[in-house]
Amino acid sequence: MNPLSVAISPCPNDTFIFGAWVLGLSPAPAGRDSRFFWHDVQELNQGAFSGAWDVVKVSAATALRLRDTYAILPCGGAFGLEHGPKLVTRGDFRGEPRRIAVPGMDTTAMCVLNAALRGNFTPVPMIFHAIVDSVQAGEVDAGLLIHETALVYDRYGLALHTDLGRWWREETGGLPLPLGCIVAKRELGDGVHSALAEGIRASILHARSDRPSVMPFIAALARELDEATLAQHIAAYVNDFSLDMGPDGQAALNLLQTFRDLS
Repeated sequence: MNPLSVAISPCPNDTFIFGAWVLGLSPAPAGRDSRFFWHDVQELNQGAFSGAWDVVKVSAATALRLRDTYAILPCGGAFGLEHGPKLVTRGDFRGEPRRIAVPGMDTTAMCVLNAALRGNFTPVPMIFHAIVDSVQAGEVDAGLLIHETALVYDRYGLALHTDLGRWWREETGGLPLPLGCIVAKRELGDGVHSALAEGIRASILHARSDRPSVMPFIAALARELDEATLAQHIAAYVNDFSLDMGPDGQAALNLLQTFRDLS
């Protein structure tokens, strides 16, 4: 039996969720071997459209477009409760930003930004970790930050323009913001999907109960290296919705679909 191909990002919430599975500290789903691949979120989105991997962490907005070929698993995703993508500018910028660096056109962050600003801007796609430099250099008016950098934008002398997590909560009456989902090829079948969900939950529970066993792995792949930022990132995006999105998580995905259809 061929090993499962599993592609995720190196950001701390993904590596926290999958760390015990990757390191062999929790049972392999369905007893199957797995090969792991690490990519930027937009690369993951694009690869999923071409069916590159069996199991993929993708932007929630992309997961909604993949439902003919991939099933959305009920666990392993990232739902923001208090935090979300941040639109930032240089401290001396005045007016409304028009050229905005974004971490990919297929990301949830881009979808929500488009809804919040009613499409009144020109997106400039680039890899997420290049956005801060682009804003600082004045190449764009603003940047849309995701992952752990969104939590420490002030460290780079940048100013908050729009907190999209707060905007989403106000627009939706407090629903969690669905940022990323785990999807698995439909051809794998319901039995494998269930085993994957069980394996992902076991990996999360191991990381929660024995954090020191996975933290060196998480730190080795993170963009921001200090322990406080890593802990803040994990706390922001790994929560009970990562164990099971439940009806509120599904309602949030349905609402995100509505925002996508209107864009």
